[in-house]
Amino acid sequence: MVVEDDLVTRRLLCLAIEREPSLILCAAVGTVREARDYLAQCSIDLLLTDLGLPDGSGVSVIRHCRHLRPRADILVITMSSEEEQILACIEAGAAGYVLKESLQLKILDAIIDLRAGGSPISPMVARKVLTCMRGVTRTAEDAGEGESTLLTRREFSILDSISRGGSYAKVAEALGLSIGTVQTHIKNVYAKLGVHSRTEAIIEAQRLGLISIHPRRI
Repeated sequence: MVVEDDLVTRRLLCLAIEREPSLILCAAVGTVREARDYLAQCSIDLLLTDLGLPDGSGVSVIRHCRHLRPRADILVITMSSEEEQILACIEAGAAGYVLKESLQLKILDAIIDLRAGGSPISPMVARKVLTCMRGVTRTAEDAGEGESTLLTRREFSILDSISRGGSYAKVAEALGLSIGTVQTHIKNVYAKLGVHSRTEAIIEAQRLGLISIHPRRI
């Protein structure tokens, strides 16, 4: 199943799939609602999804697919190379992440690789994932054994986004979460750091070496 709201891109994806004898196109839709409705009624082996959809984030489609069709392979095809989006997709269950700039040349190779048990990832995305993992490792080493396990990866991600000046709504949208879920994570962060406000959380996390203060963009 293809989930892509841009008609031209969706058509290119469909044509590529239809030309490959080993693949059968089950459905091609453009919204989160259509994707969820189809998944609730029909079985698929492979999901290709964009992230920026008219009625929500493709991350929610990934989660829904992983819940209803746990054996399905999931490939993200998007313009976004934002670290938060990448990590959110991986945590939700995506096994591949391909940028649209390489779409025409790489899409069939990515699909076949995924079906063979691989994890196709655009080079830029792979570099960001590796950089992020190195950063988490350094943070853990610098913070010390007790503090390294203080926050979960999701809590780290949300706190870092908040420290960059992001609102709860923007953080929720970027990570494909509800605002309520973000607020719950923030409450957990407050409890773990022993603080009672966003500013105190950022200052304490910086003191512990968990995050760095980022200047806000004007």
